[in-house]
Amino acid sequence: MKTTIKKMDYDKVMALPRPAHKMPRKPGMFWRCLIRFLTIFGMMGTKFRYETEGFEKIGKEEPCLILMNHTCFQDMEVAYRILFPRPFNIVCSNDGFIGFFGLMEWLMRTIGCVPTQKFVSDLRLVQDMNYCFKTLKTSVLMYPEACYSFDGTATTLPAKMGILLKRYDVPVIMIETFGAFGRNPLYNELQIRRHVPITAKARVLYTREEIREKSVRELSEGVEAAFGFDHFRWQKEQNLHIDQSFRADGLHRILYKCAHCGAEGAMEGRGTTITCGHCGKTYELTTLGELKALEGETEISHIPDYYRWERQQVRQEILDGKYLLDTDVDIAMQVDNKAIYKVGEGHLVHDNTGFTLTGCDGRLNYHQKPQFGYSLYADYYWYEIDDVICIGDTEVHYFLFPKNKAPVAKIRLAAEEMYKLYKERKLASAKE
Repeated sequence: MKTTIKKMDYDKVMALPRPAHKMPRKPGMFWRCLIRFLTIFGMMGTKFRYETEGFEKIGKEEPCLILMNHTCFQDMEVAYRILFPRPFNIVCSNDGFIGFFGLMEWLMRTIGCVPTQKFVSDLRLVQDMNYCFKTLKTSVLMYPEACYSFDGTATTLPAKMGILLKRYDVPVIMIETFGAFGRNPLYNELQIRRHVPITAKARVLYTREEIREKSVRELSEGVEAAFGFDHFRWQKEQNLHIDQSFRADGLHRILYKCAHCGAEGAMEGRGTTITCGHCGKTYELTTLGELKALEGETEISHIPDYYRWERQQVRQEILDGKYLLDTDVDIAMQVDNKAIYKVGEGHLVHDNTGFTLTGCDGRLNYHQKPQFGYSLYADYYWYEIDDVICIGDTEVHYFLFPKNKAPVAKIRLAAEEMYKLYKERKLASAKE
C-alpha cells in the first residue's frame, strides 16, 4: 500500500493550516455490509474459522470496547467476520487518512475510523471514543499495542488500561488471532505466505458488572494476560509447517544482533536462512519457525527469546551509558491529512536524554524526552518506502528514515527501556 508523498520546503509545511477536529461517524449498514462482503475475497485461502465465548452476556448491539492483537494487515477483515453486523468504530493511525485528494479521509471516516497518533497522549481520542459509546451507541475496536507485532508476541501495552476500562464502563471483548502473523509477518517484506490458515477466538473479557467490581490493577493485569500470545510457540504446538522459500526474508529486521559474535547490523535474512556478515554464522529458519545453526551451537532457537535477549542487551547499554544512535536521516512530516511532506535531510541523535532531531538548514530543532511515551512508532517498509520511526506530538509528526540502516527495532527497544527506567527511578525516588 502506498500513500501520497509531496516534496515541500519545511517552512511552507509548518505554515500549512492544521485540520479542524471532526467527530466520529457511525458506520451505516450499507458500508458494514459492503466491507463484510469484501472480506470474502480478502480472506480467501485462509480457511478462516473462529469461536466465540460469553457473547450471551452482552446485547447484540450493546456498545463494547473491543481489544484485538495486532499481527497483520488482515486484522480488520478478521474483526468484521466475527463482529458483523454489530456497528463499531475503529481506532487507527492518522497517517492512514492520507491520500487521493481527500477521498481516503472521507472513506475512512465514513466506515467509522477514528484517527490518533501512536504512542502520544491523546485526550481527544479518549473523548472521541466516549462519544462513540455514549452518543453514537457504537462499539469501538482498538489495538492497544498500536503497532504490528515485530516478533509474534504482544508489543508493549499502555499501563493505564484499567483506568480506561473504568472510565468507559462498557463490556470488553477480546479477539485473539492465530496464524495471521505466520501468514504475513511484518518483517517479511509484504510477502504473503499462502496456505497458512487463520483462526480466531472472540470472548467477553469483562462484563460491565465485572468492570465495576474489579480494581484498576486487576483489570490491567487481566488485559495484560489476554495479550500473552506467542505465535512461534503456537506454531510449534500446532505442528504448522511454513515451508515458503522466502520465509526468512527480512528476518534481520528483528534479529539485528548476532547471538554468536555480538555484531550489530551485519545480519542478513534471505531465503530460508539468516547469516551474520561479520562472523559467518548461519541459521536456518525451520518450517516450524525455529532457528537452527547450520554449524555449531544454536545459541537461541526461539525467536521471541532472541528478541528478549536483544532487549536485555539494549537495556544494559543504556544502564552503562553506552547506548547511542547518531545517524543522518531523510525527514518526512505530517501536519494534515492531505499528504506526507518530504522536507529534506537531517540528523538524529538518540541517547539517554531522548531524541534530538535537527535539519532543514538549521530551521528544524526538535527534542523528545525519554518519558514522552512508553513506546515508539516504528514500522518496516512503511508505505513501500523504507523502514521508519516516528517522533513528534499531536500537531507535527516526523517520519524518519535512517540513512545508515540502523535497525528500527533496536531504536524502539531503546525508547521502551528508557521509559521503563525513568518510571523505575521516579518510583524509587518517591519511596525515599
